[in-house]
Amino acid sequence: MKPAPRPGPPREVRLIGGDWKRSKLPVADKPGLRPTPDRVRETLFNWLGQRLDGWRVLDAFAGSGALGLEAASRGAAEVVLLERDAALAHGLAGTAARLKATTVRVENADALAWMRRAATGRFDLVLLDPPFGAGLHELAVSAASPLLTDAGWLYVESDQPWPAEHQAWQVWRQSRAGAVHFALLRRSSYTAADSADEE
Repeated sequence: MKPAPRPGPPREVRLIGGDWKRSKLPVADKPGLRPTPDRVRETLFNWLGQRLDGWRVLDAFAGSGALGLEAASRGAAEVVLLERDAALAHGLAGTAARLKATTVRVENADALAWMRRAATGRFDLVLLDPPFGAGLHELAVSAASPLLTDAGWLYVESDQPWPAEHQAWQVWRQSRAGAVHFALLRRSSYTAADSADEE
């Protein structure tokens, strides 16, 4: 008897909060495309405080667009979706048009190259979910670091836990859902006193 085939990614996901709550996002049948699970997105935006009104957000490995469009749904003033695959980028642009997501811009670009030439200090939140097993996480974090404001947030999704001790970034929150490890980071130079001032 043959073992049952492993389930692939879902054919669609839904936004879970904000103005477009329950809106469906198609998920293309592409190797390695793995949309961030609902449970993970729910936890992340609980950490961030649900609404992102006025925030500038970069979703650097957009894929299905679930992370970046979730941010836009929750009030982000600017959301840039980067996607290297031209067909996926075209699909993301179509989804943004269907949602009338005027704050969302889709760019068909290599994420690392785009981040390395982008303006510094531009974003309040950078979302990094590169393909698992591709060895891109450290490179992506390094490229994203200059793009964030001093108080900005860096989200990393991986198949391995983010190291608790890291020269440039401290773990503010982290968790795991199945094989997915995810962490919300802040600059190590951003002190506990700075954080207390925000409360």
